[in-house]
Amino acid sequence: MYTKKLQLEAYERLLDIMDDLREKCPWDKKQTLQSLRHLTIEETYELGDAILNNDHDEIKKELGDLLLHIVFYAKIGSETGAFDMADVANGICDKLINRHPHIYGDVEVKDEEEVKRNWEQIKLAEGKKSVLEGVPAGLPALVKASRIQDKVKGVGFDWEEPNQVWDKVNEELQELQNEVAAGDHDKIEGEFGDVLFSLINYARFLNISAEDALERTNKKFIKRFQYLESKAAEIGKPLSEMTLAEMDVYWNSSKQFDK
Repeated sequence: MYTKKLQLEAYERLLDIMDDLREKCPWDKKQTLQSLRHLTIEETYELGDAILNNDHDEIKKELGDLLLHIVFYAKIGSETGAFDMADVANGICDKLINRHPHIYGDVEVKDEEEVKRNWEQIKLAEGKKSVLEGVPAGLPALVKASRIQDKVKGVGFDWEEPNQVWDKVNEELQELQNEVAAGDHDKIEGEFGDVLFSLINYARFLNISAEDALERTNKKFIKRFQYLESKAAEIGKPLSEMTLAEMDVYWNSSKQFDK
């Protein structure tokens, strides 16, 4: 592993390269904060995939891509005098010091839950009107639900036991079934959302990520379905011409890849 001195030299090298690109490369010169935004989101998802796959080489590469974006934004900010890389780094350093009084002050904590509660209280003391202000509006709904639940937990608004949450899941399922029977589409959608929110809450009590769990299932489904497609191609019969019973044979055999 590199020493801190070599790490800083590598980081300085990246800053120098960014200066060169911004000055000399036609594509890099054209970029704005707005034009980079969708690319940054894409890179974040690519990092998430690499983490789920536990691919350390890809994680390293994707972290580099994200670091480039951070340096890029800071470079653009420095050109207008709005902020630069030092402002970005010092800003997060100041925030970390302020929000860890058990490290940089005389506050004592007994566990990580108390750290999280202190974090949310400090944010309110800094001027935030709601603990939910830190939840980005543009987050995907499943991730947003998890973040909302984490945030309110930080100020003590939470269930006490997993069985209470599971009871809530069953309650919401019953309400969904009632609305399905009544046939009101708008109310069905509302109750379906309540079921999902409750399940995400239950996942939190099981100490698992609902997002990661669903993505694992997505990947599993894709692998099984592509196996089904390959077998259909082998026998020269399009899926659209196969019966569900025929497809089910190959679907069941695809499960061997999960073991």
